[in-house]
Amino acid sequence: MRVGLIGVGNMGRAIAERLVEEGHSPLIWNRTASKAQGIAGTEVAESPAAVAAGTDVIISILANDTAIDVAYRGDAGLCAADLTGKVVVEMCTTAPQTTQSLEAEVTARGGLFLECPVGGTIAPARAGQLLGLAGGSDAAFAAAKPVLDSLTRRLEHLGPVGSGAAMKLAINLPLMVYWGAVGEAIGLATGKGIDPDLAIDILADSSGAIGAAKKRLPPIGEMLKKGDPGGVSLNLNNGIKDMKLMEALAAELGISATVVAAARARAEVAAAGGWADHDTSLFGIFGQTGGAA
Repeated sequence: MRVGLIGVGNMGRAIAERLVEEGHSPLIWNRTASKAQGIAGTEVAESPAAVAAGTDVIISILANDTAIDVAYRGDAGLCAADLTGKVVVEMCTTAPQTTQSLEAEVTARGGLFLECPVGGTIAPARAGQLLGLAGGSDAAFAAAKPVLDSLTRRLEHLGPVGSGAAMKLAINLPLMVYWGAVGEAIGLATGKGIDPDLAIDILADSSGAIGAAKKRLPPIGEMLKKGDPGGVSLNLNNGIKDMKLMEALAAELGISATVVAAARARAEVAAAGGWADHDTSLFGIFGQTGGAA
């Protein structure tokens, strides 16, 4: 089978490179065409419809619903193509209603649709160590599984379309809250004169550090000391987008989302202060000693 890839941002590029390493020759497309250039072993298509025409399994990993709308519903979008015998896998972090709508549109064009948002960042994507959270029919899951197995360390079929989107929001929620809390924790220590490097080192060696913090705490320290935001896995604008999706889903389900709402409000202050393109992990230190924009 031939694999297509829609969206060649940071994660998409890592996935493309992983697919090549696994023996595939992906046909790829990106709205900003220059980002799709220079990936050895891939071929660049003119449109999403062209990707669909030339492949059997189409993976889409896009930043937000605006990008989804272009890729699926544009003049030469995925849904302009005949999708008979093909499976479309959407990896974007989005609302269950969005993926349910996409399933209906893809099915109407003769294809199968699977949502499979993933847990993990660029390095796990490159190593095939993502956590796959699939939602869709048994047929769609079976069709996509051989490709997804090469990208994931764990692949779970959670139920119908919508369940994967909900689970992705669920696993991201504690992380968003943590980045807000860790900035306040560092502020408590540095505010009493403790050296930022020492405070971060102790925090990383304590029960106050989650797994993701081990890699992200040092860049937080660099931002505090030097104002250097470092690399970006998930920019703050997209982090805020995800938090709003969490709040909306909670409201739909009739459950509380006050904790993530507070984190989102804090993140919006940082974004308005010029940090919108910084990594989401930094927003908690905005306004702390040495960390103001």
